[in-house]
Amino acid sequence: MYSVPAMFWPYIDFGVTIAVTALIGYLSSLVIWGLMRRANPQVTAAAQRLGLGVVWLVGTVIAVQELGVGVDVLLVVIGLLGLAAIVALRQPLENFGAKYFTDVYSPFKVGDTIRVGDQSGKVIEVNAMSTVLLTENDLLVALPNSRFLREAVVNLTPQAWKELTVPITLPGSVDLATFESAMVKALSKLRTRLDRRYPPVFTTKSRSAQSTDLLLTLMVRRPEDREPVLIEANLRLTEVIERSRGAAARPVPPPEADEQPSTAGR
Repeated sequence: MYSVPAMFWPYIDFGVTIAVTALIGYLSSLVIWGLMRRANPQVTAAAQRLGLGVVWLVGTVIAVQELGVGVDVLLVVIGLLGLAAIVALRQPLENFGAKYFTDVYSPFKVGDTIRVGDQSGKVIEVNAMSTVLLTENDLLVALPNSRFLREAVVNLTPQAWKELTVPITLPGSVDLATFESAMVKALSKLRTRLDRRYPPVFTTKSRSAQSTDLLLTLMVRRPEDREPVLIEANLRLTEVIERSRGAAARPVPPPEADEQPSTAGR
């Protein structure tokens, strides 16, 4: 009976470790999705990516050890580089991360008039680093996004509480028109909590071959409906995205060839 030479066992163990890491990464994504299915899909996707990154980092370290390579120096270098990057980029990362959360949970949008501390004005731009306000004196004020996580934000726009925005990121394979139609149908179950004078509105923020970023705008009937509607909308959104992905993954049968009349016997 043929036996594997001892010199190949480390490489076999390395391959097995990588395969097990891939499986654990896939299962961790499913678990995170199950635990956060009621959260905003963008937050859920970010948590899945973070969990997958941690799993692969641990799995890679274990796999390298299987090859007999010392990982102590590698871990020290990775730790030092990570620490240096965090220290050097602390402010940009803080503003960028704050922008991500304000996109999902902030009670204002471009066009609203807000007050933050001693600054107030109309929001005319929200970029990766700051939120730009236009004051009554026609002055531009750029507020770091991290400030919105530390201070109270007052939305001065009349009846701003009625408007609820939900950011959406779709894979490029999902048909946009089909998704919007399915989403409007799913949201019909929330009609008792929504203002019927204002139907759901989808706004395209950016579009590429890989993904499409949308903004769903809903108008609630009462202030106390905001949180229940947000939770239900995110749940419906997750379900529709999963169905749309499944539909996009199914192969489309080729069209049947048109039957040509037989010329035999002519």
